[in-house]
Amino acid sequence: MKLVIAIIQSDKLEQVHQALVDNEIFRITVSRVTGHGQQTNVDLYRGQEVTPNLIPKVRLEIAVNDKFVEPTVSAILKGAKHGDGEIGDGKIFILPLEECIRIRTEERGGSAI
Repeated sequence: MKLVIAIIQSDKLEQVHQALVDNEIFRITVSRVTGHGQQTNVDLYRGQEVTPNLIPKVRLEIAVNDKFVEPTVSAILKGAKHGDGEIGDGKIFILPLEECIRIRTEERGGSAI
């Protein structure tokens, strides 16, 4: 089992979600987050250009069985890119997932996902 975490731009959430659904990945958690990488974002505030320290993003967390890792990554890549890719399109992290427990049934492991 793996935990796939993706940080993407907010305007790409619907495209990523649809690409995940198209790959039969339905169980996701979405959070609004802020962060800063290489992307710079200049806003206009009271007539002056201001570069904010933190930029709004969306964080997706998707727990998958091993055979769904590549389809999940492919769907995120397909949906999250702007054109041929731009700075700030995001990152994908894949972490080992030791255990998953469904609270309702107390199932454990891959069947709980």
